[in-house]
Amino acid sequence: MNKMVGKQSVSFSDPPCILGSASICGPKEAEGPLADYFDIRSEDPTFGKDSWEEGESEMIRQAVELAIKKADKKKEEIRYIFAGDLLGQLIATTFGIKDLDIPVFGLYGACSTCGEGLSLASMTVAAGYADCVVAATSSHFGSAEKQFRFPLEYGNQRPLSATWTVTGSGAFVVGKAEPEEGAIQITGITTGRIVDYGVKDSFNMGACMAPAAADVIYQNLKDFDRKPTYYDRIITGDLGKIGQKILFDLLKDNGIDISNQHMDCGIEIFDNEEQDTHSGGSGCGCSAITLAGYVLKQLRDGTWKRVLFVPTGALLSTVSYNEGQNIPGVAHAVIIERR
Repeated sequence: MNKMVGKQSVSFSDPPCILGSASICGPKEAEGPLADYFDIRSEDPTFGKDSWEEGESEMIRQAVELAIKKADKKKEEIRYIFAGDLLGQLIATTFGIKDLDIPVFGLYGACSTCGEGLSLASMTVAAGYADCVVAATSSHFGSAEKQFRFPLEYGNQRPLSATWTVTGSGAFVVGKAEPEEGAIQITGITTGRIVDYGVKDSFNMGACMAPAAADVIYQNLKDFDRKPTYYDRIITGDLGKIGQKILFDLLKDNGIDISNQHMDCGIEIFDNEEQDTHSGGSGCGCSAITLAGYVLKQLRDGTWKRVLFVPTGALLSTVSYNEGQNIPGVAHAVIIERR
């Protein structure tokens, strides 16, 4: 039976599978070290549309349709979509998937949205409320900078602690499947709490999110009574170099060392020496396309057997930031295993 485990986790007795995935990226990501793993690499940051926001909608539309196709499904077989982005009222998602005519749950978990979507998708399938659902998310450098910081034309100088919002969209079809060797299964999840360490600097997302990542990783290991070595990789979403160091320090304070297993999507997705992204990559699309492209390939090939996927999000808005409020963080952990 599916069951609650510990304080914040769920274990699936008949784990749902990731039946298909798709990853789409923009020009800068297409020049990075993971470029060959992405399904679609666009040279046009607007994806043929008239604005960054419309381009982001086009990304998520293409990602969802491609994931469904790769899963060998029809859109009529998809019961629900769990999706979200960084923009106000989820406009990238809304306009991107509105013509698919599939029931939708709009999500906002900031850059942790991929983990949130996969968690809810897997619980829905495991509970028998759907045979097949989609989890999807996106982010765009231009639209995110315009909303949260400065218009790009302003040409402001970015501090070294800043991360570069990834232009990308990842989508996943989660569903029931016959258990077979090599199947990619979601065997459990740990839902994160909102953690607030009083950080106010929106140009240091790693410091905002690292405490939440440490909290949910610690809880996952405690709930399932596991050591970090159980996982081939513990993969955070977009902490970057500064956030990674904070994460290691916080976990070591609790007697846990994940340095040998840890990978951060924000560090891996860009070549910092060649691409000048400072602390690394960020945004909903950062962890989503890294999982859909790179991580799942390592699992399918058998290079890795199990990973703990932990997208991380900073919970701020233009209103909260301009009013001087703190920037809390949240992270969600998803256990993905090769059967």
